[in-house]
Amino acid sequence: MWWGRSPARRSGERTGSRIALRIGVVAVLAALTAGCFRPMYAERGDGGPALRDRLMGVELLPIDKPNASPDARIGVALRNALAFKLYGNATGAPPTHQLKIRFGISRSSLMLDPRTALPSNESFGIDASYQLIEVATGKIVLNATTFARTSYDIPGQFQRFARARAYRDAEDRAAEQIAENINTRLASFFYAGT
Repeated sequence: MWWGRSPARRSGERTGSRIALRIGVVAVLAALTAGCFRPMYAERGDGGPALRDRLMGVELLPIDKPNASPDARIGVALRNALAFKLYGNATGAPPTHQLKIRFGISRSSLMLDPRTALPSNESFGIDASYQLIEVATGKIVLNATTFARTSYDIPGQFQRFARARAYRDAEDRAAEQIAENINTRLASFFYAGT
């Protein structure tokens, strides 16, 4: 009999039934939207090329920087990181698109040691612009920009080699981030068409 139960017990039963109702609603919504999800890198059912195949058709043009310059080393690191992200362990397929990348670098001191006025923390940045060109028509189908900022500590004011190594690691991290940004944007372009 319901009148024999205490009010606290009745409110606990109502709370339990509310939770069960909410879980049921979430389960029904999840079941309804389950067919809407399609993994980005999955094979397509309509017979069109998969995203991985379309990315393998992107030819990376050489980055125009003077030979033996610090910018050339960063350009090679950026191009290699992007090639690995696009092609993986394979080589590129016959090109359907060309990717032209331009970039500039920046470096700034974030913190100065008050005793020596030498930097103890610096920032390195890359600002890149890139164009995706369709080979068949020569038309630019994507024109975008991206950037990456990394910071690094200088362990001791007079440790030249540690500072140089930290700077090089910051360059490599920034190049890797730029490659990741470009790869994500290209995947989005080929997947959604925009």
